[in-house]
Amino acid sequence: MGVPMPHDPKPLAGLGILITRPVEQADGLAARVAELGGAPILFPTLEIAPPPDPAGLARILNALPEYDYAIFVSPTSVERAWPVILERHGGWPQGVVAAAVGKGSARTLAGYGVGPILVAEDGADSESLLALAEFNQVAGKRVVIVRGEGGRELLAETLRQRGATVDYAECYRRVRSRADSAPLLTRWQGGGVAAVTVTSREVFAHLAALLGDAGAALLRQTPLFAPHARIAEAAREWGVAEVVITESGDAGLVSGLVDWFNRRHG
Repeated sequence: MGVPMPHDPKPLAGLGILITRPVEQADGLAARVAELGGAPILFPTLEIAPPPDPAGLARILNALPEYDYAIFVSPTSVERAWPVILERHGGWPQGVVAAAVGKGSARTLAGYGVGPILVAEDGADSESLLALAEFNQVAGKRVVIVRGEGGRELLAETLRQRGATVDYAECYRRVRSRADSAPLLTRWQGGGVAAVTVTSREVFAHLAALLGDAGAALLRQTPLFAPHARIAEAAREWGVAEVVITESGDAGLVSGLVDWFNRRHG
């Protein structure tokens, strides 16, 4: 009978893990990778910029108490909108139901004292939120979606089809970063990048553009970890050979990395 192997406290030891999310959102994932022995490599492909229409944002958030539901699509949407909400209302307005796309957004809201919060138990996308019973009976309701500029229209379109009035509060813009890819490519060419993490299709598109022709082969041959099937599909269509779909959030990405490398090297 074999001796059970002890739990490895450093399952990512010696592995360079590329983190491509905006710098404001990278700390948690980087810290967890480092705790598990990995080397987090920060290469933000997006920068978070001020909102496209600050006056319009202020006008919508000033009217927040008039809405039945406020849906936050990301932790960044919470962080960028909260100072305006606090200034205008002194806290969360009574009578407005807060909702979040994904548990990460819900945790950020809860950190500001907002609750209760409507969030899907499973899934971290618009489809999951729309499946909740509360959003199947919205005829005559007013909904504000707090988000960055642009993005998917499914949430608003579906709620409007169900009879709701929907407005957007766009509280930031995502712009391609000006990161210099040369040092990263040098490290990658030397075998220093074992895995890539990507958290949106936009992040992946900017990563591919920033790497250019010089980095295309490296990106295609390195395992890529993404928390949603849509991101994975975009990466596969671009030519990445090994794409792993993980659970949502930092915890999901880390769990996916650990599981994959344990299977690979176990």
